[in-house]
Amino acid sequence: MLRSIKDQSVGFMSSAVRIIKKYPNRRLYDTEISSYITIEDVRQLIVDGEDFEVRDAKSGTDITRSVLLQIISEHESDGEPVLSTQLLSQIIRFYGDSMQGFMGNYLERSMQVFLDQQQQFRSQMGGLLGQTPWTMMNQLTERNLEMWKEFQKTMIGGAAPTAKTAERDPPKRGR
Repeated sequence: MLRSIKDQSVGFMSSAVRIIKKYPNRRLYDTEISSYITIEDVRQLIVDGEDFEVRDAKSGTDITRSVLLQIISEHESDGEPVLSTQLLSQIIRFYGDSMQGFMGNYLERSMQVFLDQQQQFRSQMGGLLGQTPWTMMNQLTERNLEMWKEFQKTMIGGAAPTAKTAERDPPKRGR
């Protein structure tokens, strides 16, 4: 119920869902900006938190899931994968199982808990370290500079005679 209230409130604040049309030649057309885009542009929409649907240009069928799976597949084959072979095998085993209906919901909730914990951790680390790592580095640099200046004052002050010492001990002349 909380989710549906949240979704409804978001609907009032945002405009209509962005529509991307996929043509038979595999090209993607973003109707909001009236331009062709790449699959990487679609991935960036996801990263940016944009709401969108991908529709088959000919039939109007919602094909968002297949495009999202394509993005995952491409990123899994490049670099370090997020989904291990064992995890993928376990997910495949749930297809056709009596628990299949619960698996998607479970994974969504688990991911949301993970994201919430990650955000909380980042907030706590931000509080410990200051606004940014650069802020912390600047603070450390300033402290080190102050300590260096103090060290120099101490060393120079100890090595150079003070005015009172010079008055008290006149320079010695050779005998």
